[in-house]
Amino acid sequence: MPRQRLRQLGITIGQLPTGPHNAITDVAGVHVGHATRILGEGPLVVGDGPVRSGVTAILPRSTDHWREPVAAADWILNGNGELTGTGPIRRTGQLAAPILLTDTGSVGSVYDGALEWMLSRDPLCLDGMPISAPVVGETWANTLHDTGGRHIGPAEVAEALNTAASGPVVEGCVGGGTGMRAFAFKAGIGTSSRQVEAGSTPYQVGVLVQANVGRRSELRVDGVPVGEQIDDLMPDSVDVSAVPTSVPGNSLLVVVATDAPLLPTHLHRLCRRAALGAARTGTVATHGSGDLLLAFSTAPNDESGQTRALHMRHLSRLYQGVVESTQEAILNSLTMATTMVGRDGNRIHALPLDRMLDIMRSHGRL
Repeated sequence: MPRQRLRQLGITIGQLPTGPHNAITDVAGVHVGHATRILGEGPLVVGDGPVRSGVTAILPRSTDHWREPVAAADWILNGNGELTGTGPIRRTGQLAAPILLTDTGSVGSVYDGALEWMLSRDPLCLDGMPISAPVVGETWANTLHDTGGRHIGPAEVAEALNTAASGPVVEGCVGGGTGMRAFAFKAGIGTSSRQVEAGSTPYQVGVLVQANVGRRSELRVDGVPVGEQIDDLMPDSVDVSAVPTSVPGNSLLVVVATDAPLLPTHLHRLCRRAALGAARTGTVATHGSGDLLLAFSTAPNDESGQTRALHMRHLSRLYQGVVESTQEAILNSLTMATTMVGRDGNRIHALPLDRMLDIMRSHGRL
């Protein structure tokens, strides 16, 4: 059965309508690009591979937005992970650099690559306030990937940033999500969006995730305990005599975008609602998990440089949009990912869509 997004399979999450592409890029000005590296096979040789990684780039504005920062906030659900650049965001409530998602070993080289790309476009980009500190998030791809090899760097960052575009977003085993797993199935990048009426004004809310989280038994699809009913196809090795090098997926990166005019304190609340959306898929944010969330608003400031914020009484509809989008984005990362073999012959199977649909039908959901 070909890989398809959740809605293509007939499963609708929530009540709100999606944007045109059901993606974070439905927020005007937001661009997404990927660079993917799948190289080598066989035993792990640190520094040589195999490589199953990449980088995903998110540009909050299609222009060089360090010249016009966006309002932003972050939140940590469980902090066993890394998201750079959050110090300036917490200090100023603004984001003035690209967002990049990659694997754990490549955080430093991706950060360097982001700075190289920014300086090539504007040699003075680091001279202003707020500080243009790239936001680089990571999840651990060690089951499939040579994490210690630090294979993703400036060339891949430039590729992802230079190809970033609006429109549909490629999902699954791509970019920073290439080597990731969720609920013991292959996962990676996923996205979704919602159209929200706040007062009399329509707004867009979009979410992109890098999913590497959850135990098999926890997986729920629109409330149905799918994971409990698929107890085979666990991570294994193509060498039947080998014991796979396997670590449970335990991290989640969530990026929330909206064109609603919000203050950093409001965006902080959106981050926390994204965690509710993740919980609807079954994940519980374990002790070893790195669940890191970032939200930004592309709404322009007025002529005085001030944001005319949406009244708080309208925030609840945005909360709903974030919850629904996060839930669906994580599930899209699963339905779009394909089975992958990586280091030491370790294999992570794709979620079997036909069996998932049979389970949904048995629960009266299709």
